[in-house]
Amino acid sequence: MRFADGMEEVSIKVRESGPYLVRGRVIVTDCDGNRYAVEGDNFVLCRCGGSHTKPFCDGSHRENGFCATERAPLVNEDA
Repeated sequence: MRFADGMEEVSIKVRESGPYLVRGRVIVTDCDGNRYAVEGDNFVLCRCGGSHTKPFCDGSHRENGFCATERAPLVNEDA
């Protein structure tokens, strides 16, 4: 999907007890501004801290006991 300004939509899904799923074309840089190689339009970012390929997920969350079940607050559309 493209917005009126020509920008493509990017979405980030928080996966239960897992990584962030990024969909869309983005540039990922380190703290010095150096770009990471990102192949394709979908990739996952580590959020458990255990990945050996940070900032990308390597599946370590499955083995290290990472548990995160937070949810976005529900929005009351009647308000």
